[in-house]
Amino acid sequence: MPVLKLLIAVVIVLFVVCVLVAADRTVKALRRQRRRREAARRLAAAAAEAEARNTRRKAAERASGALTSVMPTIHDMEARHVSEPGPTAN
Repeated sequence: MPVLKLLIAVVIVLFVVCVLVAADRTVKALRRQRRRREAARRLAAAAAEAEARNTRRKAAERASGALTSVMPTIHDMEARHVSEPGPTAN
């Protein structure tokens, strides 16, 4: 009988240990999943911000190009030397 009681006690202890190990792995897996979900959320937010910043930059670039195409540049004027009279001099 004492051997049977010892065997039952060993089986119970092994069962408890197995349950504890399984619970520990489950908790770790849930934590890892939560961390990955948070990282994915932060990555998506950063990607959306970068996309919005890029869109604003492209729009500013297009607006700048449109403004430059309307306004004459300094190179469209003829060069004037200091020794020559200005265009309004009589």
